[in-house]
Amino acid sequence: MDGTTQFDAVIVGAGFGGMGAAIALKRLGMTNLVIVEREDDLGGTWHVNRYPGLAVDIASVTYSYSFEPNPHWSRLFAPGSELKAYADHVADKYDLRRYMRFGAVVSGAHWDDDARHWVVSIDGQEPVTGRYLLTATGFLSQPHLPDIEGIDSFAGRVVHTTAWDDTIDLTGTRAAIIGTGATAVQLIPEVARKASALTVYQRTPIWVVPKLDAPIPAVVRRLFAKVPATQRAARAVSDGLLEGLMVTAVLHYKQAKILNKIAAAASRLFLRTQVGDAKLRRALTPDYDFGCKRPTFSNSYFRTFTRRHVNLETTSIDHVEADGIVTVDGRKTEIDTLVLATGFNLWDVNFPAIEVVGREERNLGKWWRDNRFQAYEGVAVPKFPNFLTLASPYSYSGLSYFTTIESQMAHMTRLFGEMKRRGADVFEVTDQANAHFLDRMTANLDDSVFYAGSCSTSRSYYFNPQGEAALLRPTSTANAFKEANSFPLDDYTLSSPAVVG
Repeated sequence: MDGTTQFDAVIVGAGFGGMGAAIALKRLGMTNLVIVEREDDLGGTWHVNRYPGLAVDIASVTYSYSFEPNPHWSRLFAPGSELKAYADHVADKYDLRRYMRFGAVVSGAHWDDDARHWVVSIDGQEPVTGRYLLTATGFLSQPHLPDIEGIDSFAGRVVHTTAWDDTIDLTGTRAAIIGTGATAVQLIPEVARKASALTVYQRTPIWVVPKLDAPIPAVVRRLFAKVPATQRAARAVSDGLLEGLMVTAVLHYKQAKILNKIAAAASRLFLRTQVGDAKLRRALTPDYDFGCKRPTFSNSYFRTFTRRHVNLETTSIDHVEADGIVTVDGRKTEIDTLVLATGFNLWDVNFPAIEVVGREERNLGKWWRDNRFQAYEGVAVPKFPNFLTLASPYSYSGLSYFTTIESQMAHMTRLFGEMKRRGADVFEVTDQANAHFLDRMTANLDDSVFYAGSCSTSRSYYFNPQGEAALLRPTSTANAFKEANSFPLDDYTLSSPAVVG
């Protein structure tokens, strides 16, 4: 490394993606690292989110690094606090805290071609330089704040689920929740238990299936700890079910349409067992195909709307006044607390979450929007040397973030291993390799529910503003790992510093 370059690599984000990247780099012998994180602690989503009911919506045995299993999950679907504790455990075991800088808000990064390194700007601090730049800012890191007339005039309390205030006591209050996505599905039953009146404003209903959740008996946890192969077997079963139901029914809709219809029918049957009122059932039933937006699991969501003090409002909001919400038909609901479960802004501000400027002054955000959202194997972009974008188009694999992370770690291992073998210090994916990958992914998506099904009314974050479902990698999990370990090395150009003398 050049003496003027401070770090082997700068990693942006101290969530599970950033920690996975750091672990992979350390295994490759790179220990001069810095992980910059805008929050005051590590954990990403599981540090920021603390709303009531927070839990994983994928079985706990699957939602973890395969190389660092946690035998101590208390439930089949662990609560959020246990994910935060798991993140702390990983950071401590792999000695990652020493690299982390908290409260470091990255404003941008640009490639210095002469110095052959990245210059990363941090608000209120000196810039840092690194031979490599890895952005692990997550898919759901930029909260979406609704543009509703008068919301700033509301005299009560307004809280977004990503900025939950633990001092809020909703007991006996008149509360409103805007949104019925995956977060709201977890939150609404919890708020309903305390509020004297709850109005839920729904724009788009969500597919919900039963959550097969239960405490994991102590004897099973002891078995997992003593005989790790048993937990690996449980993970394999969970992965297989998830892949079979979600991935096949969604990404291979044309070939497995019957499986998609069965999943939708199961959700409708579940709704019927939970809600007796036909009008309410119709309001809670999506009019788009299963999988157009991410479905979720809950045993109490549907039933919550049958309680006398809970009202589902499907009429659009016109404006907010100091003491309530007014819908377009002129009806006003007086409230004390307004909860925004309005999700995240993926496509406007999250790809990328910071300004990244590469070779020839190419601005990544502008280039993506002027052309198409794309990233070779979900990690690399032409004209951006020594840059890996870990939360990128066509990268999310297997419907588990950890599957995505570990396949990217494998890609990094192969790429950096070849660079070390050749004595190279700069890599860049070729235009041809990137174009071929994009063509292949978009062709694969022709079979998916996104293009072959009915998704026009789903308002799904899977779709970018151009109408492309450019988030998920439309292959099997096995394929993602196979390609991460065997992609053609000639898909990258590798170069070494010029020798002077």
